Amino acid sequence: MGRMNRTPQPPQRRTVTLIGKPGCHLCDDARGVIEKVASELGASVEERDITQDEELYRKYWEQIPVVLVDGAQHDFWRVDEKRLRKALGG
Repeated sequence: MGRMNRTPQPPQRRTVTLIGKPGCHLCDDARGVIEKVASELGASVEERDITQDEELYRKYWEQIPVVLVDGAQHDFWRVDEKRLRKALGG
């Protein structure tokens, strides 16, 4: 049987998710760090509002803001720029 040529797959674009709520000053601080790091490293950013999602509310209410990297919890309350950069491979 012949071998199939495999072209290397491009690296997956990383996703950073900020889980917070309106009027949360720590969420605003986290957003600034996330947007800066994500734009420098080419990651996408999404935000989720715990006041609009009962499951997120139950899971994260006492920890907001919560940051997920590719769906896994990375940090909460305060976002450390160096840790986030490292988690994204930068």
